[in-house]
Amino acid sequence: MSFRQVIAKYFSDHAETNDLHTDPSLQTHYYKTTRDKGFNMLENLLQNNPKYSINSRSKEHGEISASVVKGKKAFIVATVIMVRPYRTAIDFSVTTESVLPFDFGYSHKMIQQLYSYADKELPLIKNRN
Repeated sequence: MSFRQVIAKYFSDHAETNDLHTDPSLQTHYYKTTRDKGFNMLENLLQNNPKYSINSRSKEHGEISASVVKGKKAFIVATVIMVRPYRTAIDFSVTTESVLPFDFGYSHKMIQQLYSYADKELPLIKNRN
């Protein structure tokens, strides 16, 4: 990562994942599972952890929105998309709610924590193609 990207990482209140992100830890993760199993895993994580509160869920669109209610407040949108049979992508978007316009990398760490949990629960596909 360039110096500018490092500065942007720590002095922003938002982080999201995508396929071609410059930061490898924020690249989309692909799992060998169905969309329903991926969605149910995320729903269980957010429902059973007192740190999170689910705001809305749309199984048809593969999206769950939740709030972090313990610790630093944040808003999470998780998207589950089945790319092809038994190849499902999970993306996150995290925005920190604070008075300051930056969160010192908290939203980035939150995505890493969510991916860490998903990687333990679902079989990760190493390459993107």
